[in-house]
Amino acid sequence: MNLTIENILLVGSLLLFISIIAGKTSYRFGVPILVLFLAVGMLAGSEGIGGIYFNDPQIAQFIGIVSLNFILFSGGLDTSWNAIKPVLKQGIALSTLGVLITAVSLGIFVWQVTDFTLYEGLLLGAIVSSTDAAAVFSILRGKSLALKSNLRPTLELESGSNDPMAYVLTIAFLGLVVNPGVSLWSIVPLFFQQMVLGGLAGWGFGWLSKVIINRIRLDFDGLYPVLAVALMFITFSFTDFIGGNGFLAVYLCAVYLGNQDLIHKKTIIKMFDGLAWLMQIVLFLTLGLLVFPSEIVPVMGIGMMIAAFLIFIARPLSVFISLLPFKMKLRRRFYISWVGLRGAVPIVFATYPLLAGIDKAHMIFNIVFFISLTSVLLQGTTLSVLAKWLNVALPEKVKPKDPVDTFLSEHPKTAMEEIKIAPTALAVGQKIVNLKFPKRAIIAMIQRNGKYLTPNGNTIIEANDLLIVLSDDKSGIEEAYHSLGTPSEDQ
Repeated sequence: MNLTIENILLVGSLLLFISIIAGKTSYRFGVPILVLFLAVGMLAGSEGIGGIYFNDPQIAQFIGIVSLNFILFSGGLDTSWNAIKPVLKQGIALSTLGVLITAVSLGIFVWQVTDFTLYEGLLLGAIVSSTDAAAVFSILRGKSLALKSNLRPTLELESGSNDPMAYVLTIAFLGLVVNPGVSLWSIVPLFFQQMVLGGLAGWGFGWLSKVIINRIRLDFDGLYPVLAVALMFITFSFTDFIGGNGFLAVYLCAVYLGNQDLIHKKTIIKMFDGLAWLMQIVLFLTLGLLVFPSEIVPVMGIGMMIAAFLIFIARPLSVFISLLPFKMKLRRRFYISWVGLRGAVPIVFATYPLLAGIDKAHMIFNIVFFISLTSVLLQGTTLSVLAKWLNVALPEKVKPKDPVDTFLSEHPKTAMEEIKIAPTALAVGQKIVNLKFPKRAIIAMIQRNGKYLTPNGNTIIEANDLLIVLSDDKSGIEEAYHSLGTPSEDQ
């Protein structure tokens, strides 16, 4: 079957529906949901029961880049600065030095055991050098793994921030394969250009996006998430245009926004969470359609050998060397080594050699696909078991079934106060988003003129409002009084 304008919506929606239904039952059998998406795509492909012929790496790459923008932005919005601050240095070490060590060690291994040239081996190593944000986010959050000692923020920070390094290495080594006469040191200026410009653009666009979202007045609340999407793509495309790393810029922009007071912040985060899942499904379906299973079989032997070296030698080596300056128990280092999940990102990066037309492009793509599938199947299915075996998992809690209990469990607050806003209070006439309200407190409801309102960041405080404020502790209530510019009852 060939995809046409007339049938693409029908076929696409059916594949999406099948993927969601398959994913609903996947964890009952211990299979990561991302593998199910890949499997659905492969079954629907030209060599599967669907018979859909798709062999366009350029379209697949475009879908991959768009999808990664949503996945990284959503992951950044959900990243708490307070959670990652204690592990920031470890995360940066893993996402830079760790990626480099993985790429170089695996590249040299491939060069030694295959007929690949050194640069071709390093290219393959670079393509699979980063852990996959989609795989790590979906598996850790899908399984609701509770890990000790900041392990989870470390893993999520690494997976969200190491794609830029892998991208730079992939582009650099691809250039060396295409132009073998170029010096190896030529990649150093490219690395610093990509990282420095990407980092500056990310924080700069994060600040600018906050100002735009909070100051612009839109007639419809539903347009604020759309505005965030536009700002996300502007961040990526402008950074890429000036020679910076767009993926790094998008992630840092989202991290900045996720830790600021924004109008309709919850709505924006919820929408990006849903879009990230949609993009993951679309991305894995597309990559499943792109691969030809008959071409995977001939590379299974060498693919198994490379995957084994990556999982059991290259990844642990990179983790242990990267974390040498930091105090960390051995079992935690082993667990970080095991959560080196490869997924869609390496497969997307593997389309670059295809489009460049190098000799071993198809072989590299098929090997990368096999490595990613092996990694998600082997490592993704054993994360919970290994966490318990290494004693890095926290005891599981029984999830409450009552909706109220569920809300309180997600937003645990131990203090509540009704705060009356005097006409002379500083908060009168101010938007909630501009009050610098304490992070550990929330305005749950506002009683105004005998009616209860559910506030958002755009809500303007009026004189004689009665605010129902919830906080983690009593000091949070005191800070709320200070932010509102009204004296507390104790004063």
